[in-house]
Amino acid sequence: MSTSVRLAVVGAGSRGTNYARLAARAGAMITGVAEPDPERRRLFVEEFAVPEGAAFSTWEDLREAPRVADAVVIATQDRGHTDPAIAFARAGFDILLEKPIAPTEEEAARIVAAVEEHGVIMAVGHVMRYSDYTRALKALLDDGAVGDIVSVEHLEPIGWWHFAHSYVRGNWRREGTSSSMLMAKSSHDLDWLSYIVGRRVRRVSSFGGLYWFKPENKPAQAADRCVVCPLQKTCAYSATRIYEGFLDDPSYRVWPLQVLTPTPTEESVREALEVGPYGECVYNGQNDVADHQVVNLEFEGGSTASFTAVAFTQLEFRKTRIFGTAGSIDGDGRQLTVLDFLTGETRTIDTMPAGGASAADGHGGADGRLVEAFLHAVVTRDPSALSSVRESFESHQIVWAAERAREQGEVVAL
Repeated sequence: MSTSVRLAVVGAGSRGTNYARLAARAGAMITGVAEPDPERRRLFVEEFAVPEGAAFSTWEDLREAPRVADAVVIATQDRGHTDPAIAFARAGFDILLEKPIAPTEEEAARIVAAVEEHGVIMAVGHVMRYSDYTRALKALLDDGAVGDIVSVEHLEPIGWWHFAHSYVRGNWRREGTSSSMLMAKSSHDLDWLSYIVGRRVRRVSSFGGLYWFKPENKPAQAADRCVVCPLQKTCAYSATRIYEGFLDDPSYRVWPLQVLTPTPTEESVREALEVGPYGECVYNGQNDVADHQVVNLEFEGGSTASFTAVAFTQLEFRKTRIFGTAGSIDGDGRQLTVLDFLTGETRTIDTMPAGGASAADGHGGADGRLVEAFLHAVVTRDPSALSSVRESFESHQIVWAAERAREQGEVVAL
């Protein structure tokens, strides 16, 4: 893809840098950055040859400076989305906004209103919609491969170490400073289910909570920090065992190790584990978000779906089973196995994803597809290949409804 888009990045952490790499690979010019951490800012400027005078410590400085870009990636922490998204929309920048739009309905509604009022293009980072796997599945369903969809069973296997990294030790460990686990991790999935089924959700129920990562489950011999813990060789969640084991893998050096330290080495990772949050025992009580959750959906017309997000798995692609009036589909993120009820025959479609399921591998190529679709929309002024900001907002409403259902023990109507 060839494009003349000038792109600035707000938040040069893992996601922001990944989007910049994919955009540069697609032909965009990375012409600005706003990042408060001086070392991460320096590395970003060096990697992308950001022009002199176009690197800033705050998004406000980037916004107020002479315009250096046509579009902006906003990849700040969840609770840092609202102000920059509204400000850049008002200034006429097209926006690629990392999901979620915002943690609260009121903030998200303000962002949507600003985008619609000022007529800018905005894509939300619901990357699952854009993968080759999803495109193949959606084409099968639209062609009537299973008849009418009656029910869907969908699993997100988060992965034991990934959950410990992001939701016990990491930036999304407390709802009050980030968002719920369901919003931070699985707004992807509820958006995807709405897209796949093609109908609006009308009722939601949900169950789940924090089961395991609590002080009462801490072994008596365990220390508060893994580097001095006598159990670090036998604990599945040992930070030393997990992170030091990633040092020889180039993809894991990009993520998750660059979250711990901008330049991962044996020494810098060890230092991060000695003094930073990623070296803390998972049973210290620093977290409060759910480690397992079930969400049940009823769609217009009466079809249903069940969604499970759970920490206690390998980190894998999502697993989905779709049951229709004329057939069924089993999908594992790579292959789709289609059963035709009339003939009794099955066929398998291999979508051959690029890489694995994690952020280190670009979510099986989905990250790159989203970036390409966004850049194409910016160049052509045709956002039809993107999910609209209104669609993204409506799928967020399912998440907020599910959290109300879980917390209040009731079925929530939309």
